[in-house]
Amino acid sequence: MLICCGRGILPLSAKIFATTCQGGLLVSNSTFTSRPGAVGDPPEHYGNPFGEQRALAAGESVVELADRAVITISGPDRLTWLDSLTSQALKSLAAGESSETLLLTPNGRIEHAMRVIDDSETTWLLVDDSQRETLTKWLDRMRFMLRVEIADRSADFLTIGSFGDLAIPATESNGVPLVWNDSWATVTRGGYQYSRTEHHPGATWNYRESLVAPDADLSHLAASGSLALEALRIAAWRPRFSSDVDDRTIPHELDWMRSAVHLTKGCYRGQETVAKVHNLGRPPRRLVMLHLDGSEGALPSAGAEVTLEDKVIGSVSAAARHFELGPIALATIKRGVDAAETLAVASDVGEVSASQEVIVPSDAGAAANVPRLPRLGAVKR
Repeated sequence: MLICCGRGILPLSAKIFATTCQGGLLVSNSTFTSRPGAVGDPPEHYGNPFGEQRALAAGESVVELADRAVITISGPDRLTWLDSLTSQALKSLAAGESSETLLLTPNGRIEHAMRVIDDSETTWLLVDDSQRETLTKWLDRMRFMLRVEIADRSADFLTIGSFGDLAIPATESNGVPLVWNDSWATVTRGGYQYSRTEHHPGATWNYRESLVAPDADLSHLAASGSLALEALRIAAWRPRFSSDVDDRTIPHELDWMRSAVHLTKGCYRGQETVAKVHNLGRPPRRLVMLHLDGSEGALPSAGAEVTLEDKVIGSVSAAARHFELGPIALATIKRGVDAAETLAVASDVGEVSASQEVIVPSDAGAAANVPRLPRLGAVKR
C-alpha cells in the first residue's frame, strides 16, 4: 500500500496505519490503534487507565508518543554551537550521553525545550511536535558560517516511552542506541533545585524515550496509553514544554533549573535573566501540584482558572487521575499565594477545591543572599 507525500510516494507497512510527512499529508504515526480496547489515535488508554499506569511505572509496558518530533544537527561545530545558544553545557557531551536544554528568549522566557543525545557525529534533538517547524527554521537561520547541518527526521522514527530497563528495539546511529535517558531523578551538574522536600517524587523517575524504525516489530511489548504517562509525569513534578510553558514562563518557575540549566557555563541567550532572578530576584510565579477534591468526579482542563477568594491567581497546565494519588494537577500560580491556602479550580461541573503541594517555594531565588538596602525614607532614626 502506498500514500502520497510531499517527499514522494512512501510505502505503508501492514503494521503502520499512517505516517507524518512534512509538506504533504499530515496524519498520525500510530502503530497501536488496532490493539484491543484502544481508545483514541494514538491511544489514550486501552480500557484500564490505572492498571496501565502501574504497568508503565513498573517497566512492564511502553507508551507510543506520536506527538514527538526528531531534529538532527550534524557537523563538527554542532555541540559548541548548540552550547552557545542554549541553557545547558553541551560542549563535552559524550557519545550516548543524554542531556536536556532550553532555548530562551533574550528576556529569559522559555521558547523551546530539547531532549539531547549525541552519537559523536550527529546531535539528536527530541522535541514536542508543536516545536518542530519553528525550531528547525530558527536553528537553520542561526547557522551563519558554522559547520552544522539541520534536518527534520521526524518521519523516519517512532518515539516510544518507557521506564526502567525494558528492552526496546531502538535504532542505532554510529553505533549508539538512540535512547534518551531522562535525568530528572537528580539535580544535574551545574543545576539547582528550588524544591525543599525531603523526598522528591522525581527521585525514582527512570524514564526514557527510544527512537525506533517505523516498521519495528513492537508486538511483543505490552502497551499503556498516553494518559498513563501524563499521570505519572504530573505526580513526579516533571515539566513538559507543550503542557506547562506559556509565553511568560521562565525556568525558575517550574523548577526546571534542576535538569535543563547550567548556572556557571557562560553566556547564552537569556542567561542574564536566569542569573539575575536566581541570584538577586524571585520568580514571579511558582509551580504547584494540586490535590483535587474528587467527590464530583470532575477533572479540570488545561488552562482552567485557579482562584483564591474569587480572584484569579493562576491556571492549570495539566491534570490527570493517578492510580494512588487520585485527581491531581500541575498549576502555575502567583508567587505570593500562601501555600496553606485551599484554592478553587474551574471545571465543567463548577469549582473544585484543591490543596497545594509546594514545588517551587514562594521565597525561591535570591540565592546570592545580597542584603536589600532600605527604601529611601524608610531608615529608622
